[in-house]
Amino acid sequence: MRSDADRLGDILESIARINGRLTNDAAAFQADEMLQVWVIHHLQVIGEATRGLSQSLREGYPEVPWPEIIALRNILVHEYFGLNMNQVWTMTQRDLPELEKQIQQIHSQITAGPGSDR
Repeated sequence: MRSDADRLGDILESIARINGRLTNDAAAFQADEMLQVWVIHHLQVIGEATRGLSQSLREGYPEVPWPEIIALRNILVHEYFGLNMNQVWTMTQRDLPELEKQIQQIHSQITAGPGSDR
């Protein structure tokens, strides 16, 4: 079974992969179906990794929108044909940078071991 640290690492890796492919050009994103699929796949991975985190970890960091991340994964998987790529783009620009900071902080804290400060 994968640990919370492993799953947080998966989230960070997926964010890095998204960031590594995206530019600040919304029009380029809209025109590139392969890039859209790439981003959606990694957003699904983020949601799946989040779903696998322990309840105690999620409860310990209520500032992170865990339920919304899991809900997004479900939408991406089950309602794929109804996706709005403008919303996906906006999410990558508005929400992912903050999520990355939060996950980096949590990952650092739990890998630092007992007694580390929140």
